[in-house]
Amino acid sequence: MTKLKLGMVGGGQGAFIGGVHRIASRIDGDWELVAGALSSNPDRAKDSAAELGIPADRSYGSFAEMAAQEAARTDGIDAVAIVTPNHMHAPVAEAFLKAGINVICDKPLTATLGEAEALAKIAEESGALFVLTHNYTGYPLIRHARAMVARGDLGKIRLVHAEYVQDWLSEPIEQTGQKQADWRTDPARSGEGGAIGDIGTHAFNLLSFVTGLEVNSLSAELTSFVPGRRLDDDAQVRLRFEGGARGMLWATQVAPGNENGLRLRVYGEKAGIEWAQEHPNALRYTRLGEPAQIITRGGAGTGPEAARVTRVPPGHPEGYLEAFATIYAEAARLVRHKKDGTPLPEGLHAPTIADGLIGMKFIDACVRSSQKDAAWVTL
Repeated sequence: MTKLKLGMVGGGQGAFIGGVHRIASRIDGDWELVAGALSSNPDRAKDSAAELGIPADRSYGSFAEMAAQEAARTDGIDAVAIVTPNHMHAPVAEAFLKAGINVICDKPLTATLGEAEALAKIAEESGALFVLTHNYTGYPLIRHARAMVARGDLGKIRLVHAEYVQDWLSEPIEQTGQKQADWRTDPARSGEGGAIGDIGTHAFNLLSFVTGLEVNSLSAELTSFVPGRRLDDDAQVRLRFEGGARGMLWATQVAPGNENGLRLRVYGEKAGIEWAQEHPNALRYTRLGEPAQIITRGGAGTGPEAARVTRVPPGHPEGYLEAFATIYAEAARLVRHKKDGTPLPEGLHAPTIADGLIGMKFIDACVRSSQKDAAWVTL
């Protein structure tokens, strides 16, 4: 098929997540980056575009200019990837949605719940697609785990535990000018959540995606352990789900010895599953009273849900970039379906603005609870 045309806002020189999005968009051959407003600094934007092979006439000085001009072109972009700090998600997305351009946005959805609610209305009115890159849902064994829960392999779910544990903010590196730390610990650019917004939302989305359970209330304690830090660097949250299940979520960026420890454990009346993102090609499955099994990506025991997003044979590791690419591949299928009616594959699960909105409600509830000494609050 002809490649879809992708634009990007943010992600210029010195950025991290923009490069990840560009790699992910290319893996399955669906997208070609053709336009961008890659930095608020004009010189950096121009130099970044040149490095990436974006034509000079499609390197824009602002996202507003880009949205207007790309919407007016007969060969305009099919979607824009928003890879800015959190505080810019809402205004950038609004500009492109109002121009009728599909949006692929990094998480969290916005900086505040109010912005998220307003943006959801704009998205609904625009008719444009909105995909949120909760990339961890793209792992084959996460798709398999979701299917196991849905068909009742675990029985009625009783316990859910998710954690996302890092150590990179154990010291006040934001005070040294480290770019990623600087904006992620700044309430004006990150929003009201620190670790809970940066990585806690990933853990929350993952447990919601796999179990299908809805949280009705939570009790959260958000802590800033590093002196002078204005946002939380540790979040400990108790969860109550509709239907009676109970859960816990721990998100921290100050646990020495942990790099990117995203883990999920789900236990039902009949069985339990355990998965770790740093070892994503293995899922531990234990029926009550029986020895544990290890289900491998692409190996015996996996079903069509995992197979649809598996790219290489068993024993060849697939990881973070491939999972991210799954979200871009599914976004491409949605765009093609919208453009010309190309049939959608069975089992497509691209995160939407609705997922982003519930994620923002989760952050907001955690902040409200913590401010009330970990009181139970509803979402």
